[in-house]
Amino acid sequence: MKKAVPKFRTEDAEREFWASHDSTDYIDWRKAKRVTLPNLKPSSQTISIRIPKPMLDRLKLLANKRDVPYQSLLKMFVAERLKAEFKF
Repeated sequence: MKKAVPKFRTEDAEREFWASHDSTDYIDWRKAKRVTLPNLKPSSQTISIRIPKPMLDRLKLLANKRDVPYQSLLKMFVAERLKAEFKF
């Protein structure tokens, strides 16, 4: 008998849970079925942004130290700032 998957209040709570728990304790993957989702659309949008070259160079250097792509690091920085700005 598998354990019941808990209810999560936030996506972050769910992410933390699955990072420290084995899904095979909760889900019988042998019963899983393969599906195709042909109508999925990308949830991101390409934009163009002008950044001074020295700033971009520093971003790339920092990203290299953290071993992440510089565009991903930039998205992380923007997400952190948006979270801080919209905190009530």
